[in-house]
Amino acid sequence: MPFWKNEMRAEAIRLKQVSKQFGPVMALKGIDLKLCRGKFLLLAGSNGAGKSTMLRLLAGICKPTAGQVLIDGADPASTPATRANIGLLAHNFLLYNNLSARENLLFFARLYDLPNRHHRVEAALSETGLLDRKDQKVNTFSRGMKQRLALARATIHQPSTLLLDEPYSGLDSGATVVLERQLSTFKKQGHTCVLVTHRTDAAAHLMDHLAILHRGKLCHQGPWTGKTAEDLHSHFQEHLEDCP
Repeated sequence: MPFWKNEMRAEAIRLKQVSKQFGPVMALKGIDLKLCRGKFLLLAGSNGAGKSTMLRLLAGICKPTAGQVLIDGADPASTPATRANIGLLAHNFLLYNNLSARENLLFFARLYDLPNRHHRVEAALSETGLLDRKDQKVNTFSRGMKQRLALARATIHQPSTLLLDEPYSGLDSGATVVLERQLSTFKKQGHTCVLVTHRTDAAAHLMDHLAILHRGKLCHQGPWTGKTAEDLHSHFQEHLEDCP
């Protein structure tokens, strides 16, 4: 097999000169990004840098104004099979408040046409510490419980690519441990993750790739070999100073 085909197969995420404009506002400007399978990327940047917009493009929720977005070699916005292999945890939990936790997960399991749905739902509830609340309606849940259920929703179909937008928001210490355990398992299974978070203290040891957005431009991307939040903060500040 030619070497370039091997390289393409190894790429989980590829953005080629991607720009996204909302009216007069250019949210992303000429982004080039490549992430290999099995890597965990921390997408860092200040508020308004374009991080959530990039996640929406990667999820196939919207299309770029210019350029090309590829997940496993295909456009997620126009390829349902590719989009179905992506898990997204965004600010909107995408849960039905009048359904129970179990009913929510069963609904999404049916959407993905998963086999052994009841078993997988029970396993997902157990992994997120919600098994004893499975018959409670979501509108009775705290924000942290909703966040855990939303993570179960985003991963119940075992996606190869997971996109997380501030997943630690609203989590107590116990729920944070649950989330970190799940992300570590996801990483060990060789899946790909893009994480947006201000909780660098929780994320630093999981990441092996770092990208920094500033005013819609990608001013740094590369491997991350540090282990502590202090390392990450210093690295971030160093590269942010070089951004135009």
